[in-house]
Amino acid sequence: MKKKTITRRDFLRVAAGATMAAALGSGIVDKVRAEPSAKVILIRNAEVLGDQDKIQGEILQSMLDEAVKTLLGANEPREAWQKLFKSSDVVGIKSNTWQRLPTPRELEAVIKRRLLDVGVSEKNIDIADRGVLNNPVFLSATALVNVRPLRTHHWAGVGTCLKNYIQFVPTPSAYHDDGCSALGKIWTTPIVKGKTRLNILSALTPQFYGRGANFFDKRYVWPYKGLIVGTDPVAVDAIGAHLLQTKRIAFFGEDRALDVPPIHIMVADKQYHLGVSDLSRIQLIKLGWMEEVLI
Repeated sequence: MKKKTITRRDFLRVAAGATMAAALGSGIVDKVRAEPSAKVILIRNAEVLGDQDKIQGEILQSMLDEAVKTLLGANEPREAWQKLFKSSDVVGIKSNTWQRLPTPRELEAVIKRRLLDVGVSEKNIDIADRGVLNNPVFLSATALVNVRPLRTHHWAGVGTCLKNYIQFVPTPSAYHDDGCSALGKIWTTPIVKGKTRLNILSALTPQFYGRGANFFDKRYVWPYKGLIVGTDPVAVDAIGAHLLQTKRIAFFGEDRALDVPPIHIMVADKQYHLGVSDLSRIQLIKLGWMEEVLI
């Protein structure tokens, strides 16, 4: 039987989290029911942003601690992080430095603090975005933390965890075709394969709409004051994309189209088997502040 290619049209049929039956045939339904689910934590705190959206570091630390404890069923932060990292690990924290909406330094700092707490040597930890292919820590890394802001993206529809690894290939532009549908392939390369222990989307001030390359407009950025955390990058991204979509509907009264639909999330699931993209199979645990949570 010839394998069917997943197209943008297929993605649009199932984007709201329906099963893949429309894309891959009716026989897929029973298989979907048998597939594993994923757990994602959404945590928010009304006080994490102070005056002029200044991030409150201690509150952010408590948010991440609570998210990781809940995700892993631990009672204490150190116990939770020890389930992910060993003191002997070499850990790259893959951040994002896009100047309009970078990974907050405060978030990088609280991740590093917990790695140090579990005994990882400071010389075996580094934080980087561009240049990871020439970074000694990333080249020898035994573990990765993937952390970036949640936003829309010209080439990929959304800028989320899967997209964040595009700097691990020498020619990122080669992955821009067809809505960056092949991003999942990057996760199969030796420098990252099997190394990602934790995925974190900063939803403190996400951007929910944009058109065109490097688009940024403060009208479409809002203080959501949240983090989305999980070990499954596909599930984390699916929740992030769903949040942005829900915000667009609330803001515009409709799901206003992006430059491309985020097809790469579904392809990462169905073609590269990196995680769960179907919202109906993702256990979303919501913690903290619930006002206008949207999802």
